Formats: sequence, structure tokens, C-alpha cells
Amino acid sequence: MTGIFDRERLRAALTSAIENGAGRGDHDLNPGMEVAERRRPAAVLIPVVEREGGLTLLFTRRSDDLPVHPGQISFPGGRAEAEDQGPADTALRETEEEIGVHRRHIEVVGQLDLYRTRTGFEITPVVGLLTPPFELRPEPGEVQEIFEVPLPFFLDRANHQRHSREWNNQTRSFYAMPYGDYYIWGATAGMLVNFVDVLLPRVDA
Repeated sequence: MTGIFDRERLRAALTSAIENGAGRGDHDLNPGMEVAERRRPAAVLIPVVEREGGLTLLFTRRSDDLPVHPGQISFPGGRAEAEDQGPADTALRETEEEIGVHRRHIEVVGQLDLYRTRTGFEITPVVGLLTPPFELRPEPGEVQEIFEVPLPFFLDRANHQRHSREWNNQTRSFYAMPYGDYYIWGATAGMLVNFVDVLLPRVDA
């Protein structure tokens, strides 16, 4: 039973969450996986939008013309810059650059455990509440589409699937959460699993 999440319940869940320090990542489903030695700090915003019908999560679909991860579903975010004042600042800056939403429309309510990728990125997921009205202005050439998915879809763990693909002659497993025509997978889906574990802690955790 997931119940109904609103602003206050979301904030309370994130406030009471304790980071375990071990971090999450691509290695969760791939024990012994080699990870790039170079560590590259990054941050993404998990944008929670307050709609009249309930909370939704906002995603971007990367441009099909990008040389890296074209067409993939992601959260707004990117690499940390030297002038950033921490992960939240990185996430807010990247959000404004990618989808045109200024930080004045975003209330940061917490962050999740670090997510480590096979390629060496160490991503801090920052959770922010977006209160309409706000204007979306996707960055041409980088963001193909912006869309929202109702939060209850992700709270239902039946929608958390495990898929696998061959990569460099090795089988790599990953989380996937297909929603309509959108295939949400990889690091984005992995961070969503973490997000749900914070909102709805497992009894056997």
C-alpha cells in the first residue's frame, strides 16, 4: 500500500532518510563489475512537480543527435563545475541550462545516496519540488523532449524490472521502468529505485 504522497509526506520522508554511506550504482546488479578509476562528480535534479492530480516526476529525453547516450531518458543534470557550491548548485544550474526552469521555482528538499556509474561518474541525486506555473525551454540540440510521469507509477515496485544486455562480451544487468513509449533504464532507473526505497522503506531492509 503506497498511500498518497503530497509535499509534506515527501519532505518528511527525505528529512528522515539516512544516507548509508556505501552508495548505490551500476554495480548493484553487477557484482565485481570494473569501474573506471577516474572519479567524475556530477549531480542531477529529480524534479517533483505539484500538479492538481498529484505529484509527478519530470524527465528529459536526450536529443537523437547527441554523440553520447542519444535519445535516452534522463533527469536534468551534468558534471560539477569548479564554481558550483555543492551538488544542489550543480543540479539547479544544469536544470536551468537544459530545460529553462530557474531555481526560484525549485525547493530543494533533500538528496539521495551517491550513484556510481561504470564509466566513473559519481552522481548526487538532488530532489526538488517544482510548483507551477513555470515555463519549460528545452536547450536546442541537447533536449529532444520533456515529459512527466505520475509518481505512483514508480511507487509500485511491480514496475521495477530487471533487464540485461551484452556489453564487451559481458552480460550487464540494469533496472528498467518502461512507461508507454518511454524506456526509462540504466542510471536513471537505478536512482528511481533508490528514491522509492527512501519514500517506502522495505520492511526487510
